Amino acid sequence: MIEALSGMSADLRQLPDDELVRRMAGGEVEALDILYDRYARAVYAFAVRIVGDGLLAEEVLQEAFVRAWQQAERFELARGSFASWLLSITHNLAIDEVRKRQRRPQRATSVDIADLLQGEVDTSVDVEEAAEAAELRSRIQTAMATLPDAQRRVIELAYFDGLTQREIADFLDEPLGTIKTRMRLGMHKLRDLLAAEEGAQR
Repeated sequence: MIEALSGMSADLRQLPDDELVRRMAGGEVEALDILYDRYARAVYAFAVRIVGDGLLAEEVLQEAFVRAWQQAERFELARGSFASWLLSITHNLAIDEVRKRQRRPQRATSVDIADLLQGEVDTSVDVEEAAEAAELRSRIQTAMATLPDAQRRVIELAYFDGLTQREIADFLDEPLGTIKTRMRLGMHKLRDLLAAEEGAQR
């Protein structure tokens, strides 16, 4: 799955926002990935300015893209750019969060999802590599604890309980497209967190 994220077609990256939104409305998750890469930093910065909290802003960021995925067919270029539309969604979500709650502690997860990076570490070889696997597991658990609840839940159900995305959709009574989006955004976040941590250790 992680390899698939980096193997995205270069051709899609050349498309304008409105075409990517059209494709997203048609169910192309790759189009969402590209728009996420283009605007995630701007959306996050905008959310932070409103909610004043980095973790809460991360939740607003992820939910904004879930909403954009769900409501892509409503986007009309004649009314403004995709960026403006996305920031409008972000603004509404951020204001709602400010109104309904103060800071909420993040629930740590005990789920073992080292299989997320299957093939990165072979734990059967020797003690040294087993230690590396334990360290990787700890890093993944720490990263998981920072995900928004909705994204963490679908990843836990997939990798801990072994459910398919369709089974998760049935279990949570959510549309399959929403589950796919949350899974993809959650995996994006995990990848970015782990990559940033690895870079910081060098």
